Amino acid sequence: MGGYVPGEQPQTAGFVKLNTNENPYPPSPAVAKAVEEVLRRGLQKYPDPMAGAFRRQAAEVLGLHPDWILCGNGSDDILTIVTRAFVGQGQMLRLPYPSYILYKSLAQIQGARSEEIHFERDWSLGAAFGRPAADLRLVFLPNPNSPSGTMVSREAILDLAERLPCPLLIDEAYGDFAEFNCLDLPAGNEKILVSRSFSKSYALAGLRFGFVVAQPRMIEQLVKVKDSYNCDALSIAAATAAVADQAWLKENRARILATRKRLTEGMRALGFEVVQSQANFTWNVHPSQPAKPLYERLKQQRVLVRYMDYPGWGDGLRISVGTDQEVQTCLDHLRGIL
Repeated sequence: MGGYVPGEQPQTAGFVKLNTNENPYPPSPAVAKAVEEVLRRGLQKYPDPMAGAFRRQAAEVLGLHPDWILCGNGSDDILTIVTRAFVGQGQMLRLPYPSYILYKSLAQIQGARSEEIHFERDWSLGAAFGRPAADLRLVFLPNPNSPSGTMVSREAILDLAERLPCPLLIDEAYGDFAEFNCLDLPAGNEKILVSRSFSKSYALAGLRFGFVVAQPRMIEQLVKVKDSYNCDALSIAAATAAVADQAWLKENRARILATRKRLTEGMRALGFEVVQSQANFTWNVHPSQPAKPLYERLKQQRVLVRYMDYPGWGDGLRISVGTDQEVQTCLDHLRGIL
C-alpha cells in the first residue's frame, strides 16, 4: 500500500499556510488554563480511559447522555476504531469519490476492499451509493465533503441508512461550519454514527481529539477495540474546556464564514469555478489554467495551498480559510500569477 500522505507541514516560519484546513485563530482561552491545571497536578498517572469529563461536558452541550459518546485521538482515531470494529479481512468498505483519502488506507490496513462510488458532477450521490452489496460492512460519508465542501441532505442520509445493510458513519469533521448537522440522527437509527473533530472549529489540531456519537449498544462494541488510553490527559482537559466555551465557538465560526465568503468571491473574480462550500475551505478549478503550476508558483512565493488530483475526476486547488490577511495575500499572489 502507498499509505496516507498528509498535507505539507513546513518546519520553517514565513509561510502563509492554507493547505490543511487548520483554524487560523488561537483556541478558547479556557484551553490554556485547563492544560496548565493538568500540568500543575502532574502527568505521572494514566488518563481516564473513557475521557469521562469530556463525555459529561459534551453531553450537556449536545443534549445527549454521556453513554452516547466515545472519544478518540483525533477523529482519525475514531475512523480507525470504527473500521477495525466492523470491517474484516476481505470484506468491503464503501466511500464516495473524491473524498478523504485516508478512508481507503484504513481499508487496506484491515486487509479489506474499498469501493469508491463517484459523486455526480453536482456533488450529489447517485442511487448506487446506497445499494446493498455482498460483504459490505461499513460506509463512510464525509459531510461536509473534502475537497468540495458540499453536503448531502439529512433526508438523503436517512434514506441511505434505511437502504444500507451496514453501519453508516457520517464524518462531520467540518460540521460546525455547516448550515446543519446530523448529530441527532443516531437516536432514530442504530446504524448511523456521527464523528466530530476538534482540529478545525475548536482550533486544536495540535492536540488531537475527536469523538463519535452513536447509540450506547454501538459505543459498547467500539470500546472493545480502541486503544486502552487513546486520549491523553492534556487533550481531554483541553477538549473539555473547549466544548464548554460555546460563546467562543460561535464567534470564531462567524469569523471563518465571513472570510470564506470573501475567499469564494475573490477566487470567482479571478475566473475560478468555486463550488459553494459548507466547510472551512473552498475547492477551486480554473477553466483554462492548470492547477498544479498554480500550486507550484504559490509555493515558490511561500503560500501553501493543497493541490489535489483525482484520477477519473480531475484536479484543483483546495484552499483553507485563513485570516483575512492570509486570504488576501493568497488572492494577490494568484492575481499576479494569472
